[in-house]
Parts: sequence; structure tokens; C-alpha cells
Amino acid sequence: MPPRSRSAAAAKLPVTATFLSLALLLLPLGFLATHRTFSGGVAESTSAAEERHRVLLAGNDDGNADAAAAAEHAAAVDRHCACTLHRDVCASTLATIPNLARKPLRDVISDVVARAAAAVRASSSNCSSYLRRPQGLCVRDRLALSDCLELFGSTLGQLGTAADELSAGNRTAEESIAGVQTVLSAALTNQYTCLDGFAGPSASEDGRVRPYIQGRIYHVAHLVSNSLAMVRRLPQRRRRGREALEGYGRVRRGFPSWVSAGDRRRLLQQQGAPPAVADLVVAKDGSGNFTTVGEAVAAAPNNSEARFVIYIKAGGYFENVEVGPEKTNLMFVGDGMWKTVIKASRNVADNSTTFRSATLAVVGTGFLARDLTVENASGPKKNQAVALRVNADLAAFYRCSFVGYQDTLYAHSLRQFYRDCDVYGTVDFVFGDAAAVLQGCSLYARRPERGQKNVVAAQGRTDPNQNTGIVVQGGKVAAAADLIPVLANFSSYLGRPWKLYSRTVFAQTKIEGLIHPRGWLEWNGSFALDTLYYAEYMNRGPGANTSARVAWPGYHVLTNATDAANFTVRNFIQGDLWLNSTSFPYTLGLS
Repeated sequence: MPPRSRSAAAAKLPVTATFLSLALLLLPLGFLATHRTFSGGVAESTSAAEERHRVLLAGNDDGNADAAAAAEHAAAVDRHCACTLHRDVCASTLATIPNLARKPLRDVISDVVARAAAAVRASSSNCSSYLRRPQGLCVRDRLALSDCLELFGSTLGQLGTAADELSAGNRTAEESIAGVQTVLSAALTNQYTCLDGFAGPSASEDGRVRPYIQGRIYHVAHLVSNSLAMVRRLPQRRRRGREALEGYGRVRRGFPSWVSAGDRRRLLQQQGAPPAVADLVVAKDGSGNFTTVGEAVAAAPNNSEARFVIYIKAGGYFENVEVGPEKTNLMFVGDGMWKTVIKASRNVADNSTTFRSATLAVVGTGFLARDLTVENASGPKKNQAVALRVNADLAAFYRCSFVGYQDTLYAHSLRQFYRDCDVYGTVDFVFGDAAAVLQGCSLYARRPERGQKNVVAAQGRTDPNQNTGIVVQGGKVAAAADLIPVLANFSSYLGRPWKLYSRTVFAQTKIEGLIHPRGWLEWNGSFALDTLYYAEYMNRGPGANTSARVAWPGYHVLTNATDAANFTVRNFIQGDLWLNSTSFPYTLGLS
């Protein structure tokens, strides 16, 4: 209760006490027995006196009611905030929500999400004002601020999706909790990605940019984190329908209901064969609609509910390609790995941000790609240089290869699936904070720079309530051709903790002898060793022996299928709700 109400309640108590004391003194003198009383020298009837008495007592009742309401509100704040990581932020947020004690949990979460959206808009305005300054910013800082503005835009969309899912009359709040967790997890990841853009060798020497913006960004992150914690308390029932999120379409005979028979045929073509009907064709020799992939993406319809197929003929396409959020349900079909190649060379050493360095960046929901290669050709000396970045939900890749050195595959956020793909790299070459499953994929460690160690996975979960992680199921971890001759000179590891709650699982995978017996590498001393979750389950091969593995509290050797099943396609990325529509092969459970 606000202090003003407490003061008012306290002021009423002496008045009531005085009246009661006077009544007790007058009772022996027989005043009350006359059925009359006096007020200001004027005689009153008994009924009038009783009314005055009732009013005075009602004042006391109001005070008691205010106190009870305050206690009830405080109890509700304590109840909702008990599970959160940022209780002070939670308490201040919920303190001003009316009727908190009587609100359903999903409505409380919606209120917190709304506060987060308002905070995002304030943070975006703050970054925009800094970006408009005519001087004092280096190229890298301007790029990082631009990344932040893009990420804030994505965040607002994700918070809007969460609000829709939680809204009154929308039963998915209880039946599709995974969908709400997914978009809130991505919204949280976006805040830290923004801040990560200011780290690195090319960041401002005076450090003025990050301190100027980080307070508001952390506030957004804390609000989203608290909403995630509350979502974990919602009843979790699996929806009966076959739909991942509202609006994506019901699945019928393995495809969304809006996919036509013709679309189904084109999605089922064999490797190396052009699609029976492509909406657009890209060809270097001019035999298609366009000669660049970027032109074809720009020509694709926005916000499409039908699959739109771009066939990219064999050849090398030297360009950076961005599939924006408005390009939904887009599909790239190539002529095969190493035949259709999209290649570029942005990198951090040359003043790009990691986020912006991607050769192919995908944001549009429902993106598919098959039978092509994406490469960042910067080379091993250029630090972070991403080949593929995906921050799109329900994205899937089949028979694709991703080639780079450090930070090759940036599985940034949301739900992703990779089947029978190859990934080449050195340091942290599969990284990010998506819920990503790589099934039947080959992960090849290349020859790194002198003094470097190869690390396959650097997962970036920042919050224990995020439903994110990197899962490698089936396939293999092996040395690339350039590493094999010098294998004895370099150590290779399965992963290291990029962020505090890093989560990575290798299951039923062939691990070759390049992997160090310890298996896993520290990021920086004891950082995250207690809070990470790393696990291995039924792997095989000379590098799969767990007897000499690290003894960190967060490392686990899984021995039963029930625990391992949490990280399958069905349970980890809800693949049974959307992968049928891709035409790509997949295994829902353990092999």
C-alpha cells in the first residue's frame, strides 16, 4: 500500500478509540439508557447516534480493508517474484499493477511483457539519439548501434508474439508454453547481443558508448528474464493440434494446410535436380531471373503464407545476403554442396561486428535451405567471421555446408534444425543461443592459428529459464583435411561456456580422436563451471571415452534414455509440430 494510505489509516484509529472510551464512561451515568445523546449541544435521536457510531466504525473498517488489501498485494508480489532472478526489479514492476492478487498468472506475465516492450522503445530511442551524433563514433560503434536497433525491432516483435499467446481468450498460453519461452528467450538474447557488439579489438578506446546505453538494456533484460521465470510456473500441457505457434498453420499429411499439392511436389525433389517449379531462378550466366541471390530475395513477396522457392543454380555468388523478417516461408534450393556457393568475407578484424559479419543472415520465420554451401572466406587471422547467422524461428537446413574458421555457424536464437550438414571451423565454430539440433551432421575442426585451440561449440545461454542450447545428435566430430597432418600440434574440445548458463549436449555421435581426453575447455578460469549444463550420451569413437573428462559440477554423463530424451527433436525444438512441413528427413527421438 502507498505511504499515504498507511498514514490515513493510522489517523483514524485515535478518533475511534476516543469515541469508545467516552461511551464506556457515560454508560454508568445512564446516558445511553435515555435513548438520546448529544452532539454540539443538540439532542439527537438514538438512530442518529447509531448512524454516527456506524460511520466512525466504518472508518476503522476502511483502514482495516486498506491494510488487508496491502497485505494481499504484498503477498502476491512475494509469490510472483520468488522464482525470479531479479527480485528488486520484479517487486518494483508489480507494485503498481492494480488488483495483482486477483489476476491470473498469464495476465500478470502479460503486464510484465508490456513493461518490457515500453523499456525496449525507450532503449531504442536512447541508442538512436546517440547514433545521430555527428562525431565521436568509430565505424565499429556505428555498426554496433545499428545492430542494436535491428535487435530491438526483433525484440518488440517477439514480445508482441508472447503477448498474443498470453492474451485472454487465447488458450495457447497454457498449451504452447514452449512457444512463449522461445520468443522470450530470443528477446533476452537480443539484449546481450547488442552489448556484445561493443566488445573486441576495434571497440571505442574511451568506452563511452556501452556505458551510455547499457543501463536501459540491462533493465529490459531483467524484465524479460523475470517474465521467463514466471512462464515456467504456467501449467504445461501439450497442445492437441499440430501447430507450433498461432498463425503458422495446421499440418495436414505432413504439410501445413496452406501448402498446395504443387508446393509439396517441389519440396520433395532429389539432390542435384532443380525444383519442378521454382518461383525465381538465380544463375550466374544470366539464364535465370536474376544473377545475384540478393536480388531474388528482394523480389520475393513479403509476409508470405505460402512457400516461396528460389532455385540457385551451380556457381559462386560473392555477396552478403540478408533474409529480413518480412521474408517469411522462403526456401533456397541449390544444386548441391560445393556446387552452389554463397561466399563473402566480412570479419571483426576489419571492423565488422560478429552479428553483421554473416555471409548469409536469416531472420524471416520458416526459412528453409538445401543443397548449397555458405562460406566466410576471411581466413584464420581475421577473428570472428560468420558464414551463417540464423535468428529465425522454425528454420531448417538439409545437406548444406557452412565453411569458415572462428564463429562459422551462428545459431543466434529461436528454433533451428540442421540435418546432414557439414560445418567447418576452428574456434567456437558452432555458437549462439538458439534452441538448435544438429542431427546427422559432420563437424570438422580445421587447422587453427599457432597457439589456438579448436572448440566445436560455444553456447550462449544467459538465463536458466531460457529453453535454449546446442544439441548434436548422430553424425560425427572429426578433423578436416588440413588439420590431420598436424593433429598432434593442436588440442580440440567439444565446447566451452561462452555465457553463464551455457548448455550443450552431444548424443549418439561419433567422436574421433582429435578431441582432448578432458573433452571440454574453460572459458575463463572457473567462470560458469557451476552453472553450465554439458552432457554426453552414448557417444562412440576414440574421442568418446569419458573416463578422463572434466569434473565440473555442470558436466554430466547421461546414462538413461529418459534424461537424454529431453534433448531430442521432439522435446527440445518441438519438431513434431513443424518439421513435417519441410520435407526434410528427421528423427524425433533417440536413434
